[in-house]
Amino acid sequence: MESIVEATAGAVGSLVSTTILYPLDTCKTKYQAENRAHHHQRYRNISDVLWEAISNRQVLSLYQGLGTKNFQSFVSQFIYFYGYSFLKRLYLKKSGSKSIGTRANLIIGVAAGACTVVAIQPLDTASSKMQTSDFGKSKGLWESLSERTWSELFDGLGISLLLTTNPSIQYTAFDQLKQRLLKDKLKKGGGDVTSPEALSAFSAFMLGAVSKCIATCITYPAIRCKVMIQSAESDENEDVKAQVKSRKTVSGALYAIWEREGILGFFKGLQAQILKTVLSSALLLMVKEKITKSTWVVMLAVRRFLFLTRSRLKSS
Repeated sequence: MESIVEATAGAVGSLVSTTILYPLDTCKTKYQAENRAHHHQRYRNISDVLWEAISNRQVLSLYQGLGTKNFQSFVSQFIYFYGYSFLKRLYLKKSGSKSIGTRANLIIGVAAGACTVVAIQPLDTASSKMQTSDFGKSKGLWESLSERTWSELFDGLGISLLLTTNPSIQYTAFDQLKQRLLKDKLKKGGGDVTSPEALSAFSAFMLGAVSKCIATCITYPAIRCKVMIQSAESDENEDVKAQVKSRKTVSGALYAIWEREGILGFFKGLQAQILKTVLSSALLLMVKEKITKSTWVVMLAVRRFLFLTRSRLKSS
């Protein structure tokens, strides 16, 4: 039951953070997907994407693909938190230890992340293509999925698997910092075995921000390549379409960045990525911490109700 509580809390937290920050995510993704020489760039910075939407009266297009993104986020976070919680409890049971070390935590996070990536990769690809489409020309989820082959739906799978180290580093750091903060609280209160301990909203927000910032900086070149691989083809001209098709592999994306933008191109949009991912992760963990106890109480009530119902049926 604990795994289901963790998974539900994580999924709801992801849903809230994704919806709140989606316009920023759309601007960031379109800015990252552009790969041109400096004097031919359509967007000089992330604010240019926003002004393009406003000037073309396509402000609502900043939310293109929101439904797909929310569905993807909910499913991925549910799978991740369920797998992470399940593998963590299994490790503690098999090892006989009372706490989990940093190395084991990292391995468990990567394993849970890899399972999640494989399961939701088609949704991830469709979501990226919908976000990077020209404003007002985004296609629906079913159309985005049905018009592509299975291999195209799994574009960027290898680099997505590589990026599973990002959330594992984040959640490992978050858990370790959380345990230190709660150590004194548990000593004073003697511990509460009936429900999971919770941080204050502010503490959870700050720990989530710090842990995600480090992981994002380390893995950003891979993040930029992934966005380029999964981006939609532009309607501008055939030359641009040819450029997009040529970078649909990791090596092609790396070469395209190096050739047109130089070494600094690997970190194009880093500030926006940090802002979005830090806020998103911090909001996710903050909401998760706040609803975990409520979910736990509801699950206990449902479990007790089912137990009493089954007892009455047996006695009758």
